[in-house]
Amino acid sequence: EVQLVESGGGRVQAGGSLRLSCQVLGDTFEDYVIGWFRQAPGKEREGVSCISGYDGSTSYADFVKGRFTITSDPAKSTVYLQMNNLEPEDTAVYYCNAILATSDHRTLTYWGQGTQVTVSS
Repeated sequence: EVQLVESGGGRVQAGGSLRLSCQVLGDTFEDYVIGWFRQAPGKEREGVSCISGYDGSTSYADFVKGRFTITSDPAKSTVYLQMNNLEPEDTAVYYCNAILATSDHRTLTYWGQGTQVTVSS
């Protein structure tokens, strides 16, 4: 059973920084693409950033480019999302997500419990 353990949310003022962590437990970290999604009240969940556990390649949503950085530590099976220059619009519950493409062409998706990020103006 794969578990995603998140930490690092909180409340900051606009312009501040937070770092989120997501530890992947129960399977081989390098087999997954791990990412962060967020959901603000009354809005749909949206992708923020992701990283390959295999080669560390990354992708970002346009609205976080230049402000957020995703990194990984395979030895700790952990992905980090460093969020700088936070804006009130970044306020949301942030969810860690891990996707595995299986050898029989299925896709398995796992979610963390979510962590609240609140940015005050």
